[in-house]
Parts: sequence; structure tokens; C-alpha cells
Amino acid sequence: MNLNKERMSARTVSHLKKGEKGIIKSFTDRTMSLKLLEMGCLPGCEVRLDAIAPFGDPICINVGGHYSLSLRLNEAAVIELE
Repeated sequence: MNLNKERMSARTVSHLKKGEKGIIKSFTDRTMSLKLLEMGCLPGCEVRLDAIAPFGDPICINVGGHYSLSLRLNEAAVIELE
């Protein structure tokens, strides 16, 4: 039961505020994790929230200081941060 509470309180990319950074820890969805891994979102990689669309979705993150990636909030919520 504690694991579920830890999962629910885990910080994800969708919780970041503009300009905030985080380190990718893991993913909560197996299918989406494969897609994100292919796009370079690897555990241990730093991400920074660069921009938020006017209505809050999608967002733009910088991955590892190398490139920008646009994600929907539900996709960003799959990426857990340390």
C-alpha cells in the first residue's frame, strides 16, 4: 500500500514549472516509456520545462541540453523525476 502512495506522490515532468529542471528517474507506463526512450528521454537525463502552451497543453521540454521536445501533459505525467 505504501508503494501506491509513493507512486501517487511521485513528481513528474507534468509538475514542473517553467524554467524548472529535473532528472528522469523512471516511467509509469510501459508502452509510453518505449516511445519516450526512443525520443532520448533516458533515466539519468536532465530535463527542463521551457514553454507551456496558452491553455497549458502541450508543453515544451529541453532534453539533456541538446534538443526540445513537445509533449502532451498526459505524456509528461509518465516521466517520473528524482
